[in-house]
Amino acid sequence: MRYVMPVIHAKADQLNEICGQFPQQPLTQPVFLNSVPKCGTHLIRNIVRMFVPVAQQYHRAFIQYPVLHQHRAAFDGRAPMLSWGHLLFSDESAQAVHGVNHVLIVRDPYDWVLARARFFLSDNFQGSLEHLKNGKYSVDQLLNMMIFGIYDKAPELREIFTHNAVAWLGSSTKLIRYEDLVFHLKHIDRGAAEDYFAELLASCGVTQLPTDWKQRVLIGSDRKHSATARENLSGPQLQWPDELPALQKQMVDYVAPGLRAMLGYR
Repeated sequence: MRYVMPVIHAKADQLNEICGQFPQQPLTQPVFLNSVPKCGTHLIRNIVRMFVPVAQQYHRAFIQYPVLHQHRAAFDGRAPMLSWGHLLFSDESAQAVHGVNHVLIVRDPYDWVLARARFFLSDNFQGSLEHLKNGKYSVDQLLNMMIFGIYDKAPELREIFTHNAVAWLGSSTKLIRYEDLVFHLKHIDRGAAEDYFAELLASCGVTQLPTDWKQRVLIGSDRKHSATARENLSGPQLQWPDELPALQKQMVDYVAPGLRAMLGYR
């Protein structure tokens, strides 16, 4: 299947200005926040940005494999930067992140199906799938397309998670689950949250957790700063279920047996 880069419409946030109001610890090593698309990329990116000098944030692109060669500077250890994207595993990708603090965020594939469907049907996403917004498809059919893919237009769930997540697993990659991140945000006043964010930020090279860490995390995680948060999407209004239906869960397990367990989901 020939990959076509979609167009993502997202308004700019004001986090650079806000971030500049806090004292920052300069990075001494490049950091790359990698993710399966629709697994909380903006959330983890905006949180970590609040702890990194703006001058060391790489805003030129969401780095993906087709444009990797244009953004090698993001991984240059001589000028450490914080960058982010959806970078699938390959020999070139692995070489690019050598010596880089590599953090990978994933999401329960059951919930990912719903998140991907909502995004594809929004006005924020424009690619080769505009016909899906014409009202001639049922919710079940759209969810099935997210799982099994669309011939010659969109890859299946198994292919996406294989190349963007599972193939990256190992000692050189810090795995973050979206659900764990959200849980600690909801319970940020508990001691476990401080330990969680201290470990997350340490994996990004922020070795000293500032005393105002909670304020920074709450600012970065504010959903108004995420153009792809569910409530910030526009487009056709469909009645999406709150949870993936049982039949579609069975389809996920059929298409990608063992995937959820591999990523730590039960």
